[in-house]
Formats: sequence, structure tokens, C-alpha cells
Amino acid sequence: MFERKFHAWIDRYFYTPSFSQKLLAQILAPLSILYALVVTVKKRFSKEVDYKIPIISVGNLTLGGSGKTPLTKAIFLKFSPKFKTFIILRGYKRNSRGMHIVALDGKILVDIKTSGDEAMEYALGLQNANVIVSEDRVIAIKEAKKLGAKLILLDDGFSKFNIKKFNILLVPKPKPALNLTLPSGAYRYPLSFYKFGDFIPKQSDIKKTSTIKNPTKRMVLTTAIAKPNRLKEHFSSCVGKEFFPDHYEFKKDELEEILKRYNATSLLVTAKDYVKIKDFNLPLSLINLELELSSEFEKKISSFIK
Repeated sequence: MFERKFHAWIDRYFYTPSFSQKLLAQILAPLSILYALVVTVKKRFSKEVDYKIPIISVGNLTLGGSGKTPLTKAIFLKFSPKFKTFIILRGYKRNSRGMHIVALDGKILVDIKTSGDEAMEYALGLQNANVIVSEDRVIAIKEAKKLGAKLILLDDGFSKFNIKKFNILLVPKPKPALNLTLPSGAYRYPLSFYKFGDFIPKQSDIKKTSTIKNPTKRMVLTTAIAKPNRLKEHFSSCVGKEFFPDHYEFKKDELEEILKRYNATSLLVTAKDYVKIKDFNLPLSLINLELELSSEFEKKISSFIK
């Protein structure tokens, strides 16, 4: 319960701060300036290495979700039929260390505790998926090349300034309340770093279609993603909403309690939630999000790959 309240407080602090939270942000502003300076120096003295393979990073400048996973999926679906494509990510909050091949040619090789939720979402949701988790992206890139990769997608790879890549930077919606870096604002990098983006998609560059698989009459939206208000189009279809911290590890009994409390017929979850609870044998409805890239977006990527 404390963890949920703390994450809710953090979300308000960064996006809809109260007067006291704004005051706290101002007090912490000197630390934000220092943080921005350190990040800028790191970028300035990093030297890009060309690994002789097209590498595309899908990233953003802020904390939390901005749609990196669904966009990475869309790029994989578009280009993997022509190029053997690997998705590489850190595997945040996984119960493992080092490099692990999560999926190879669609065959899942590890469990979700080893992979983490986002990597397993890719592995289960993409046909012929190739997914690697590793804190060291360079090691993973070299392994992917050994396995025949022709294209690499880095999920949240903008910070890897030592890797030559095509940087796609997503702009968050809504934007943070303050245009400051941590700890006063939600930005991991100064706003000026948008100039390092090779492509910053406009709203017209990404067409989103969100549907519900297996809808029921009394659904409770139950999710552990960053910025759950991104799902607001589905709020009216539900009898209740239960938000958990990003990457939260659900327990079966707490989900059963939610179903009972709302007299619900199913839990409405995202793909990221589904991979963690699919074996609980509970009634589930699934939000299915599909993205279509504009022709300009596709041309930018195609030009880089060639």
C-alpha cells in the first residue's frame, strides 16, 4: 500500500504538483542544475562506436512511459520480415543479472523472472521475436550479430552515447509540469538534448488503435504501467480502476480481492501486465494497442537501414 501511495505522490509531483510540491521542486533546483551538468559532460566526452550494423534507439528524455514499447513493436513488425531484427533492452526490475537471450526466432528461452516484464511482452507478442536483455548493451549487440542480426532495436537506448545509432525521441504526453531535470523535474536529460534526436515523431506520424480483447460487462482496469492515465479512453468501460507502480509484481490473492471487491467479471490489463498474470487462471480482458507509422516515418528508418 505504501509503495502505491508513494508512486502516486511522485506522479503528482512531476505532473500535477501541489503548492508544497512546487516549493520542494524549487528547493531542489540547484541539484537539478548539477545533475544536468553531469549528464551534459558525459555526453560531451562520449565517443560513438560504429558496430557495423544498423541500430535504432527508441527513447525519450523523461522518466516513465511515453510509448516506447508499442513503437518498438511496430518497427519490429514492419522491418523484421526483411531484416533479422533483435530487440535489446536492459530488462528493468528482472530478477537476474548479465546477458540473457529471452527469445530466439520466436522460441522463448527463459522465464519472466529472468527476462522482466517488458522483454517477455516482446517475446510473447511478436512473431519470430528475437529479444536480449543485458545491462551492457554492447555485449548484447555483439551477441545479436553472432546470431545473425541485420537490424537492432534498442528499447530506451538514448543514454548509450557510446553507440552509433539512429535516435528516435518520443515527446511525453502530458508533459512534466517543470522543464527541469531530476530531482526537480521528470527529465532525465536537459530539454536541449532533443537536438540529438534523429527523428522526433509528430502526432501524425503514429496512428494508434486501441481495442479490448475478451471484453466483459464489469471490468476493473488493473495495471502497473507508468502514467496509467494514458488508458483513459477505457475508463468509462470499467467499474473501477486499480493502479500499481510501474513493473509491479502482482500477487494472485490481491487480484482475486479486487475482483471480489468490485463484483467484477474480469480484470482489464495491458500486455505488460498480462505476461505477469496469465498463469493465475483469473478472468482477463486485454487492451490491444496497435501502431501504424506514417510514410515519412518509415522512409526515415528505411533510409538509415540502407
